[in-house]
Amino acid sequence: MSNLQQNRQKSKLRVLKVIKWFLISIFTAIILAFIAGVGLFVYYAKDAPALEESKLQSKPSSVIYDKDGQVLADLGVEKRELAKTKDIPLSLVDAITSIEDHRFFKHRGVDPIRIMSSVIHNTQNDSMQGGSTLTQQLIKLSFYSTKSEDATIQRKAQEAWMAVNLERQNTKEEIITYYINKTYLGNGYYGMLTASKSYFGKALTDLDLSQIALLAGMPQAPNSYDPYAHPQAAKERRDMVLGAMYRYKKITKKQMNEAIAQPITDGLQAPSTHKSIPSYLDNYIKQVIEEVQDKTGLDVDKAGLKIYTPLDNAAQQRLWDIFNSDQYVDYPDDLFQVASTIVDVDSGAVVAQLGGRKQPTDVTFGLNQAVQTNRDWGSTMKPPTDYAPAYEYGVYKSTGEIINDSWYLYPDSNTPVYNWDRLYQGNITIRKAVWGSRNIPAIKTLAAVGLDKSQKFLEGLGINYPNMQYSNAISSNNHDDSPTYDSSKYGASSENMAAAYAAFSSGGIYTKPYYVNKIVDAEGKETAFKPARNRAMKATTAYAITDILKGVITNGTLTNGIIPGLNQAGKTGTSNYSDALYSQAVANINGPYNGSTLAPDENFVGYTPKYSMSVWTGYQNSLIPVWGSKLNIALDVYREMMIYLASTTNNPDWTMPDGIQKTGSELTITK
Repeated sequence: MSNLQQNRQKSKLRVLKVIKWFLISIFTAIILAFIAGVGLFVYYAKDAPALEESKLQSKPSSVIYDKDGQVLADLGVEKRELAKTKDIPLSLVDAITSIEDHRFFKHRGVDPIRIMSSVIHNTQNDSMQGGSTLTQQLIKLSFYSTKSEDATIQRKAQEAWMAVNLERQNTKEEIITYYINKTYLGNGYYGMLTASKSYFGKALTDLDLSQIALLAGMPQAPNSYDPYAHPQAAKERRDMVLGAMYRYKKITKKQMNEAIAQPITDGLQAPSTHKSIPSYLDNYIKQVIEEVQDKTGLDVDKAGLKIYTPLDNAAQQRLWDIFNSDQYVDYPDDLFQVASTIVDVDSGAVVAQLGGRKQPTDVTFGLNQAVQTNRDWGSTMKPPTDYAPAYEYGVYKSTGEIINDSWYLYPDSNTPVYNWDRLYQGNITIRKAVWGSRNIPAIKTLAAVGLDKSQKFLEGLGINYPNMQYSNAISSNNHDDSPTYDSSKYGASSENMAAAYAAFSSGGIYTKPYYVNKIVDAEGKETAFKPARNRAMKATTAYAITDILKGVITNGTLTNGIIPGLNQAGKTGTSNYSDALYSQAVANINGPYNGSTLAPDENFVGYTPKYSMSVWTGYQNSLIPVWGSKLNIALDVYREMMIYLASTTNNPDWTMPDGIQKTGSELTITK
């Protein structure tokens, strides 16, 4: 063999050796990755919950209680009826498995073929296809939160492990029965038998193919496939189910075409107008449900919870009567709206709340204006935005300190500030500036405090702005033109204002308003919720503001809130129209207009040592103005409700803390 041949042979051997070691390395890496994956799966799966039969079964309805332990509402009344296996038609099973898991009767809880198919589909298409089996979906519905952000790798591993074990201990018939009874199908209907009777007035065995396909397709997105609200989307999903049934040879082409030709509304009953939640509780219970879901991730309608709230049922009923009868307050018309929140000063709990008057009786969990931040709280913002931080940060030391109420421009602008009466009062005390709701002293005070310090102070009271503005000295409006701006996160609501003023009453302690004390789950496990609290200001600051606000009702711009013998404090607030909108508001006045104040919003926030109450009034259409005697209504509502609340408890006065001296009628903070 020549040297050239020998060199070629050696080169060939070297290449083969490299290929050999490359393949060995790849194979070793695959084995190690597999071992690591198995190890990670085992590590995650070992903490999976136990397979409890009670959780697989549909839960009893959740029940909500008031502060005295009395039942307020049973959320499951007439909304859940369980189907027995013998009463489930084979065509429904075929429809569900065709669209959700066509290999259901072949796999053992986890389907590797389905997983690989979904991976290939998702890499080749824009739409996403899941790889979970029906058994895994049942596990998720029974043991885990359904929020997409909670779908971690750890949870997926546990779902898979539990699904395999479930298939070992239960039959396929039992598993699909659990699934049929567990799924949500929109409009408050849980379980397919409940949905069948509610949508079509029939048992499952009496449904036609088109109706079966509609129900089978709804669980993945029940609100999106609601046949009342989204009939076109519901039809497309139904037809997709029918197509899958034909593809997997569960129905003939003729059956598919006949069912597709059937209108989605065939046999569909009119939506139920039954309201299981009493109207006077609707807004409050809506907040209860949202709080439970936010804090626990549980679906209240199907978790079988006992939910204990701080609601004062008698106070809630009285607030409803004040809003909706002529016995207490003279309202101008049925379109005039009111929203109010009442907070217990000691606990910080929301004890009563209503978001509107003359609300529709056929709507459950409708608009709750009491928690909306889209209206302006006007001069009620002056104490928390301007004067409280001024005392907190040492800008002012005395309630008798002098400030000049004279012509003034917004800082860093050429825009003049006007008082509500377009007049000036010259040198006046801080106390009188607040009593008279003077805008110029308020904005001067904010400028002295500084926007950053005021914003930080407000955040301690649960009021947030994306960027603080000098106009916020006299208004809660704060807009950002960016596309990511979320108005629901910024500004103030009646809930915000009642809680913020409660901090003045409680000596400077702010408690985030809450609606739930504790829950007890279906297995009897109790979870108590501790309210979030922080010291928002010094006790001296809170007392100085309270002392000033005690005189607002008796010496301020409106006096119809006077309640003889009651220790109370508060602040009125009136919003304004821009020059561009003023003429439109005038045009919406019925009858002659005398040039008096027009406002989109009229507010009052008041408090005693026991309760803090905020009231917003106005029209949903903000271009219909509040004016004349309507400007008194917010304070009228407060007065009537606070008279009732004062009758249910004692009436102490606030105790002056250390660090304050009183000289005559004025206070001085000494430390």
